[in-house]
Amino acid sequence: MKKSELFLTALLIPIDFLMILLAGTTAYFLRFETFFKDIRLTTFIWTFKEYLGLITVVAFIWIIIFALGKLYSIQDIRKKISDEFLKIFGVVSVGMIFIIVYIFFYRELFTSRFIVLSVWILSIFYIFIGRLLIRLLQKWLYKFGYGIHRVIIIGKGREAEIVAAELYKKPTLGYKIVDRIENFDQNIDLENRLLKIKESLNIDEIIQADPSLSKETNQQIIEFCQEHHLVFKYTADLFNAQTSNIEINTIAGIPIIEIKKTHLDGWGTIIKRIFDIVGSFILIIIFSPIMILTALAIKIDSKGPVFFKYKRVGQKGKPFVYFKFRSMIDGAHDLRYTKEWLEKNIRNDGPMIKFENDPRITRVGKFIRKFSIDELAEFFLVLRGRMSLVGPRPHEIKEVEKYQKHHKRLLDIKPGITGMAQVSGRSDLDFEEETRLDTYYIENWSLLLDLKILLKTPLAVFRERETE
Repeated sequence: MKKSELFLTALLIPIDFLMILLAGTTAYFLRFETFFKDIRLTTFIWTFKEYLGLITVVAFIWIIIFALGKLYSIQDIRKKISDEFLKIFGVVSVGMIFIIVYIFFYRELFTSRFIVLSVWILSIFYIFIGRLLIRLLQKWLYKFGYGIHRVIIIGKGREAEIVAAELYKKPTLGYKIVDRIENFDQNIDLENRLLKIKESLNIDEIIQADPSLSKETNQQIIEFCQEHHLVFKYTADLFNAQTSNIEINTIAGIPIIEIKKTHLDGWGTIIKRIFDIVGSFILIIIFSPIMILTALAIKIDSKGPVFFKYKRVGQKGKPFVYFKFRSMIDGAHDLRYTKEWLEKNIRNDGPMIKFENDPRITRVGKFIRKFSIDELAEFFLVLRGRMSLVGPRPHEIKEVEKYQKHHKRLLDIKPGITGMAQVSGRSDLDFEEETRLDTYYIENWSLLLDLKILLKTPLAVFRERETE
């Protein structure tokens, strides 16, 4: 999901809120215009301040109704404007029904039928105008290359031609075809061909539109997309198998199905990011005394900086500067991949490296590692957006280079401070078990699951941790 799409979709909420307030305010002042007062004398006795407070409450309630009515779907900003108008009409009408029912039972609360009718009509109009403005902003961003989905279309035949023609004809859909694979030899190495295209053209998605391809070839394309963190979409008649984690859209009347890698997409990304910002900020405040004392203890105990910094691999394989409180002697990390130390590695189950009774660890380091105090500094990485509170642990570049294909699934989302693996056995799990647990988390993410993992983390911390 493009960042611009997430931003524009999130922007819909404050815009809708303001449009509802604007509709309510317009209705109020229209009621007191001379023309309408002459038609029917008003008995409305609410002051504007009291009325504005009521409309604000209504706006909050309607936003919830809009969300339940899926008016904030990420894909809505790319759907037909007529379809969106009908959706707005329906959801606003449902919100108005709630108000009418409430007034029916509590008539003393509100008596102006004119204002109720006006708010309904004006809300539909204003919210629709707000959506048009968002679309204009999105099209303006497309002109400068922001939010464009760079795609490869695989296949020949009617479906592929229609899809390609539609995307070429309508750049406002947000797609740019950077290459097409039509007539390829089934015997060639498809993976290498796709890899060359990806590296040279920086693609985002692959659309498979050829029903004649074998299941083996389709599976090969899916695995390539998973390994390289690309979106995979296909036309509706390609697969007999069904999955619950899909999203269906249409291009020129042809259903295009996207296999979603995780629920952590679209609004899931926005919700999780808000949760990370609020959570990390609160935790930084709570643990700031401990972090200050830790910094002092490290400086007193051994020479070197307070923080240990080096690069780890984040979401979609992008490296970032990782840091935590230093728990080893200064320069210890440089010894990690020397031949002498690699012979002492006690983990032979994957790319991870761990040493028993590691002499590089300082006195303070042993204590802060035992209770994971060294990782408290990671809250700042969460606040900056490099990590998340919950997710797979970030690994080093040399460790990721040794990943097998299915291990790269862990790079689909941001790495986390804690995760399924950490609360389910911590460092005594082998790497394949960690991968299975983290993959389950990626495929079944929910905010409730994040909360459960965070609540279990303190118990896991107090289990004795093996030396790395």
